[in-house]
Amino acid sequence: MANERLRDALDRAHVSPAELALYTESDVKTVSRWLGGRVPHPRTRFKIAKRLKEDEDFLWPGARRMESESTDASGVVQLYSNRGLVPPTLWDRLLDQATAEIGILVYVGMFLTEKPDLIGSLRSKAAAGARVRVLLGDRDCAAVKQRSIDEGIGRDTISAKIDQAQAFFRPLRGATNIEVRTHETVLYNSVYRFDGDMIVNPHVYGKTAPMAPAMHLRKKSTHGLFDTYADSFEAVWDSSNS
Repeated sequence: MANERLRDALDRAHVSPAELALYTESDVKTVSRWLGGRVPHPRTRFKIAKRLKEDEDFLWPGARRMESESTDASGVVQLYSNRGLVPPTLWDRLLDQATAEIGILVYVGMFLTEKPDLIGSLRSKAAAGARVRVLLGDRDCAAVKQRSIDEGIGRDTISAKIDQAQAFFRPLRGATNIEVRTHETVLYNSVYRFDGDMIVNPHVYGKTAPMAPAMHLRKKSTHGLFDTYADSFEAVWDSSNS
Protein backbone atom coordinates (compact mmCIF):
# COMPACT_ATOMS: atom_id res chain seq x y z
CA MET A 1 0.00 0.00 0.00
CA ALA A 2 1.37 3.40 -0.99
CA ASN A 3 2.57 5.68 1.80
CA GLU A 4 0.42 8.74 1.10
CA ARG A 5 1.47 10.35 4.37
CA LEU A 6 5.08 10.36 3.27
CA ARG A 7 4.15 11.69 -0.17
CA ASP A 8 2.04 14.48 1.36
CA ALA A 9 4.83 15.35 3.81
CA LEU A 10 7.28 15.69 0.93
CA ASP A 11 4.87 18.03 -0.82
CA ARG A 12 4.37 20.15 2.30
CA ALA A 13 8.11 20.43 2.84
CA HIS A 14 8.75 21.12 -0.87
CA VAL A 15 11.23 18.24 -0.97
CA SER A 16 11.46 16.17 -4.14
CA PRO A 17 12.19 12.41 -4.15
CA ALA A 18 15.58 13.19 -5.68
CA GLU A 19 16.38 15.63 -2.87
CA LEU A 20 15.29 13.09 -0.26
CA ALA A 21 17.49 10.47 -1.90
CA LEU A 22 20.47 12.82 -1.68
CA TYR A 23 19.70 13.74 1.93
CA THR A 24 19.43 10.10 3.04
CA GLU A 25 22.37 8.95 0.90
CA SER A 26 20.04 6.62 -0.98
CA ASP A 27 18.93 6.46 -4.61
CA VAL A 28 15.69 7.61 -6.21
CA LYS A 29 14.52 4.02 -6.75
CA THR A 30 14.78 3.41 -3.00
CA VAL A 31 12.73 6.54 -2.30
CA SER A 32 10.13 5.29 -4.78
CA ARG A 33 9.93 2.04 -2.82
CA TRP A 34 9.36 4.02 0.38
CA LEU A 35 6.58 5.95 -1.30
CA GLY A 36 5.18 2.62 -2.46
CA GLY A 37 4.95 1.37 1.10
CA ARG A 38 8.33 -0.10 2.01
CA VAL A 39 9.44 0.93 5.50
CA PRO A 40 12.97 2.41 5.72
CA HIS A 41 15.59 1.39 8.27
CA PRO A 42 15.03 3.05 11.70
CA ARG A 43 17.93 5.48 11.42
CA THR A 44 16.76 6.49 7.94
CA ARG A 45 13.20 7.02 9.19
CA PHE A 46 14.58 9.30 11.89
CA LYS A 47 16.50 11.37 9.33
CA ILE A 48 13.49 11.65 7.04
CA ALA A 49 11.13 12.66 9.84
CA LYS A 50 13.60 15.27 11.04
CA ARG A 51 14.06 16.69 7.54
CA LEU A 52 10.32 16.82 6.88
CA LYS A 53 9.53 18.05 10.41
CA GLU A 54 7.02 15.26 10.90
CA ASP A 55 6.53 12.68 13.63
CA GLU A 56 8.07 9.33 12.72
CA ASP A 57 5.04 7.45 14.07
CA PHE A 58 2.78 9.54 11.83
CA LEU A 59 4.77 8.73 8.71
CA TRP A 60 5.12 5.00 9.52
CA PRO A 61 2.38 4.01 12.00
CA GLY A 62 3.29 0.96 14.06
CA ALA A 63 6.80 0.51 12.65
CA ARG A 64 8.60 1.10 15.94
CA ARG A 65 6.14 -1.11 17.82
CA MET A 66 6.81 -4.00 15.45
CA GLU A 67 10.57 -3.52 15.84
CA SER A 68 10.20 -3.57 19.61
CA GLU A 69 8.31 -6.84 19.38
CA SER A 70 11.05 -8.29 17.17
CA THR A 71 13.79 -7.47 19.69
CA ASP A 72 15.13 -10.74 21.09
CA ALA A 73 14.03 -11.99 24.51
CA SER A 74 17.11 -10.59 26.24
CA GLY A 75 16.42 -7.09 24.93
CA VAL A 76 19.25 -6.87 22.38
CA VAL A 77 18.31 -4.62 19.47
CA GLN A 78 21.67 -4.53 17.71
CA LEU A 79 25.29 -5.51 18.31
CA TYR A 80 28.19 -3.46 16.92
CA SER A 81 31.75 -4.76 16.64
CA ASN A 82 33.01 -1.40 17.91
CA ARG A 83 31.41 1.74 19.30
CA GLY A 84 32.47 3.77 16.30
CA LEU A 85 29.98 1.80 14.19
CA VAL A 86 26.98 2.99 16.21
CA PRO A 87 25.26 5.36 13.75
CA PRO A 88 25.38 9.03 14.81
CA THR A 89 21.69 9.22 13.90
CA LEU A 90 20.92 6.54 16.51
CA TRP A 91 22.54 8.59 19.27
CA ASP A 92 20.57 11.64 18.09
CA ARG A 93 17.29 9.73 17.85
CA LEU A 94 17.57 8.17 21.30
CA LEU A 95 18.35 11.54 22.88
CA ASP A 96 15.58 13.31 20.97
CA GLN A 97 13.01 10.71 22.04
CA ALA A 98 13.98 10.56 25.72
CA THR A 99 11.52 12.30 28.03
CA ALA A 100 12.04 10.85 31.52
CA GLU A 101 15.51 9.41 32.16
CA ILE A 102 18.92 10.15 30.65
CA GLY A 103 21.98 8.57 32.25
CA ILE A 104 25.65 8.64 31.24
CA LEU A 105 28.19 6.42 33.03
CA VAL A 106 31.76 6.73 31.75
CA TYR A 107 35.30 7.50 32.78
CA VAL A 108 35.56 10.21 30.11
CA GLY A 109 33.10 9.89 27.22
CA MET A 110 35.37 12.08 25.13
CA PHE A 111 33.31 11.65 21.97
CA LEU A 112 30.41 13.36 23.74
CA THR A 113 32.47 16.54 24.08
CA GLU A 114 32.58 16.71 20.28
CA LYS A 115 28.80 17.24 20.14
CA PRO A 116 28.42 21.04 20.32
CA ASP A 117 24.65 20.90 20.87
CA LEU A 118 24.70 18.22 23.60
CA ILE A 119 24.76 20.62 26.56
CA GLY A 120 21.82 22.57 25.17
CA SER A 121 19.90 19.38 24.44
CA LEU A 122 20.42 18.04 27.96
CA ARG A 123 19.34 21.38 29.44
CA SER A 124 16.19 21.34 27.31
CA LYS A 125 15.37 17.77 28.29
CA ALA A 126 15.84 18.58 31.97
CA ALA A 127 13.72 21.73 31.70
CA ALA A 128 10.95 19.59 30.19
CA GLY A 129 11.06 17.26 33.20
CA ALA A 130 13.61 14.57 32.35
CA ARG A 131 16.09 13.47 35.00
CA VAL A 132 19.65 13.82 33.67
CA ARG A 133 22.55 12.12 35.47
CA VAL A 134 26.19 12.15 34.38
CA LEU A 135 28.87 10.02 36.05
CA LEU A 136 32.52 10.76 35.20
CA GLY A 137 35.58 9.02 36.58
CA ASP A 138 37.44 10.53 39.53
CA ARG A 139 40.65 11.72 37.89
CA ASP A 140 42.81 10.78 40.90
CA CYS A 141 41.36 7.38 41.77
CA ALA A 142 43.33 4.15 41.41
CA ALA A 143 40.86 2.62 38.95
CA VAL A 144 41.29 5.49 36.47
CA LYS A 145 45.09 5.39 36.73
CA GLN A 146 45.11 1.62 36.17
CA ARG A 147 42.75 1.85 33.18
CA SER A 148 45.05 4.41 31.58
CA ILE A 149 48.01 2.06 32.06
CA ASP A 150 46.03 -0.93 30.74
CA GLU A 151 45.18 0.97 27.57
CA GLY A 152 48.86 1.68 27.03
CA ILE A 153 48.44 5.45 26.89
CA GLY A 154 50.33 6.47 30.03
CA ARG A 155 49.29 6.65 33.68
CA ASP A 156 47.86 10.18 33.59
CA THR A 157 46.32 10.39 30.12
CA ILE A 158 42.77 9.43 31.10
CA SER A 159 42.98 11.81 34.07
CA ALA A 160 43.79 14.66 31.67
CA LYS A 161 40.87 13.65 29.46
CA ILE A 162 38.57 13.66 32.49
CA ASP A 163 39.62 17.25 33.14
CA GLN A 164 38.43 18.11 29.63
CA ALA A 165 35.15 16.26 30.15
CA GLN A 166 34.58 18.05 33.46
CA ALA A 167 35.07 21.39 31.73
CA PHE A 168 32.62 20.38 29.00
CA PHE A 169 29.87 19.32 31.42
CA ARG A 170 30.48 22.13 33.94
CA PRO A 171 27.69 24.36 32.51
CA LEU A 172 25.19 21.69 33.59
CA ARG A 173 26.08 21.88 37.27
CA GLY A 174 23.35 23.45 39.35
CA ALA A 175 20.69 23.12 36.66
CA THR A 176 17.30 21.76 37.72
CA ASN A 177 16.92 17.99 37.20
CA ILE A 178 20.62 17.59 36.29
CA GLU A 179 23.38 16.09 38.41
CA VAL A 180 27.03 15.58 37.47
CA ARG A 181 29.03 13.34 39.79
CA THR A 182 32.33 11.44 39.88
CA HIS A 183 32.94 7.79 40.75
CA GLU A 184 35.91 5.64 41.72
CA THR A 185 34.64 2.25 40.55
CA VAL A 186 36.42 -0.23 38.31
CA LEU A 187 34.28 0.40 35.24
CA TYR A 188 33.55 -2.69 33.16
CA ASN A 189 31.11 -0.95 30.82
CA SER A 190 30.22 2.57 29.77
CA VAL A 191 26.45 3.03 29.87
CA TYR A 192 24.31 5.56 28.00
CA ARG A 193 20.63 5.39 28.96
CA PHE A 194 17.74 7.10 27.18
CA ASP A 195 14.46 6.09 28.85
CA GLY A 196 13.87 2.47 27.80
CA ASP A 197 16.82 2.30 25.40
CA MET A 198 20.47 1.97 26.25
CA ILE A 199 23.85 1.82 24.54
CA VAL A 200 26.35 -0.29 26.49
CA ASN A 201 30.05 -0.16 25.59
CA PRO A 202 31.89 -3.08 27.28
CA HIS A 203 35.51 -2.38 28.13
CA VAL A 204 38.17 -4.68 26.67
CA TYR A 205 41.64 -4.99 28.16
CA GLY A 206 44.22 -3.21 26.03
CA LYS A 207 41.60 -1.47 23.87
CA THR A 208 40.27 2.07 24.06
CA ALA A 209 36.50 2.44 24.38
CA PRO A 210 35.84 3.40 20.72
CA MET A 211 37.45 0.14 19.59
CA ALA A 212 35.43 -2.06 21.97
CA PRO A 213 32.01 -3.55 21.10
CA ALA A 214 28.71 -1.79 21.74
CA MET A 215 25.18 -3.07 22.33
CA HIS A 216 21.87 -1.33 21.75
CA LEU A 217 19.52 -2.66 24.42
CA ARG A 218 15.81 -2.10 24.96
CA LYS A 219 13.82 -2.65 28.14
CA LYS A 220 11.51 -5.65 28.03
CA SER A 221 8.49 -6.51 30.16
CA THR A 222 10.56 -9.19 31.90
CA HIS A 223 13.97 -8.71 33.51
CA GLY A 224 16.60 -8.61 30.77
CA LEU A 225 19.99 -7.18 29.92
CA PHE A 226 18.67 -3.62 30.06
CA ASP A 227 17.73 -4.08 33.71
CA THR A 228 21.10 -5.66 34.54
CA TYR A 229 22.98 -2.62 33.28
CA ALA A 230 20.41 -0.20 34.73
CA ASP A 231 20.98 -1.82 38.14
CA SER A 232 24.73 -1.44 37.65
CA PHE A 233 24.28 2.25 36.85
CA GLU A 234 22.29 2.74 40.05
CA ALA A 235 24.94 0.92 42.11
CA VAL A 236 27.66 3.23 40.81
CA TRP A 237 25.42 6.26 41.32
CA ASP A 238 24.79 5.31 44.95
CA SER A 239 28.54 5.14 45.62
CA SER A 240 29.45 8.29 43.67
CA ASN A 241 30.69 11.67 44.86
CA SER A 242 28.72 14.87 44.30
